[in-house]
Amino acid sequence: MTDSSDRKAVSLPDGDSPWMRVWQHEAAALAALPSVPSPEALRGPRERLKPGALGPWWLAGGRAATFRGEPSPPGLQATPAVVAWLVLFNVAVQVLWQRLAMPGPADFHWQGLLQGGLDLAVIAWVCAWVRAPGPQRMGLLCLVLGTEFVISQVSGLLWVLAGQAQAAGLWRQGGVWLLWLLWLGPMVWWVAAVGAVLWRQGDRHLRPWLGGMALLVGLMALHWVMPSQQIWTPARTSQGTGDGSDAPAQMTLTEPVLRAQATLLDQQLAALQPQRPGVVDMYVLTFAPYGDEDVFLRESAMVADVMAQRFDAQGRALQLVNNPRTAEQLPWATTDNLRRALRGIGQLMDPREDVLFIHLTSHGARDGQLATELWPVQPQAVTPASLKAALQEAGIRYRVVSISACYSGSWIAPLADDDALLMTAADAEHTSYGCGRHSPLTFFGRAMYDELLRTQTHSFTEAHAKAREVILQREQEAGKDDGYSNPQIRVGSRIAPVLNALQRRLEAPAAVPPR
Repeated sequence: MTDSSDRKAVSLPDGDSPWMRVWQHEAAALAALPSVPSPEALRGPRERLKPGALGPWWLAGGRAATFRGEPSPPGLQATPAVVAWLVLFNVAVQVLWQRLAMPGPADFHWQGLLQGGLDLAVIAWVCAWVRAPGPQRMGLLCLVLGTEFVISQVSGLLWVLAGQAQAAGLWRQGGVWLLWLLWLGPMVWWVAAVGAVLWRQGDRHLRPWLGGMALLVGLMALHWVMPSQQIWTPARTSQGTGDGSDAPAQMTLTEPVLRAQATLLDQQLAALQPQRPGVVDMYVLTFAPYGDEDVFLRESAMVADVMAQRFDAQGRALQLVNNPRTAEQLPWATTDNLRRALRGIGQLMDPREDVLFIHLTSHGARDGQLATELWPVQPQAVTPASLKAALQEAGIRYRVVSISACYSGSWIAPLADDDALLMTAADAEHTSYGCGRHSPLTFFGRAMYDELLRTQTHSFTEAHAKAREVILQREQEAGKDDGYSNPQIRVGSRIAPVLNALQRRLEAPAAVPPR
């Protein structure tokens, strides 16, 4: 091995190394490059909202809402910050007006705020569509939001005034046509005003403008068709308020409630009395599926009591009710329970002589559905077709069907036959009356059952004829402005003699006991 001292040392002058020359060359090249700005420098200063930037947009929105908008509002700040604050204020005033329009305690639902997201997305897209790219596009969106803000103030104020008038008794039951006007009017106004803004501020090309208007109209139609999540709803309390306000109770799906509902229907069906051979027995079923208003609970109990006392139906009556107050005492009014109840009653009845009386009470719709509410449970709505199928499945022949609901006349044709007597609180084109939160009973239920059948007669046809006169007078006195409810009745040819035999038995003088 040779020692390293045998090697010859080779030295180069300072800076003359090949590696140094490469390094110096690269350093000089990097030094010649232009400096790269920092990320902070590239972003620039943070945008600030100018004082008073929103007010001019609301003024411009007021001019646009009254169709006096300028072709291009000059000198207004139109930036993402302005858009964000305009959206925030629009949401805030919507929350405020809805709360002011709802008297008494109310519950807040943040989910209702999410529905405005689709509206904003459609509006922003339409604004971008009807205007060529440029800074004016942001101004167009700000102007539309300002217009919406102004229209919201007017419609919100009208709703609050309408609520106060109703509470003061100046406007009975809200007035159906005025309710439609208060709901539909601002929508039509908003679409018309925004359409004018889009034309004046847009590029005035007809095809994109028509497309944008179609989207806005479709958005309004979607609000019409789809169920909406309200931001505020009447407060739910665990107990009644005690002040007669009929505030809806809060139902909690506790173990006692679930345990009771699992067995209540079977227990009450098992407790029903059997039919008596040779006697026209009447079995009674009341069905009240709308749990947010106690008027239907009260009517269900009243009708069941009248039928039990006046039609010899003690021990043969069953109530199906959706109401938080009775969740541990009465079976729920669901379509499944309805089928099971009818099936159980049908097994007790003699189809050759016995009669089923069924009374359904709720809000009604033109398509025949009865309103159903049992929050947080979501039962299916009962329809004429579903009731008819359940009756046929149960094998029940003679039946008296009473429907106390708006537009309930639409139930007659699907259910009518010779073995049925059908009575409704209204025809297929009109609302009934007395189903509001503060009503003790519906007008139909009160006149037909609590007054006439309870004290004056055992005849359904006679009671119905007199109830029509009473209801007409009371609706006129109450100021019902959408026309007479016009209760309907249809009597089948085969059930008439059966009901006549029942009436003769009920009205026969009692046997005198021997002395």
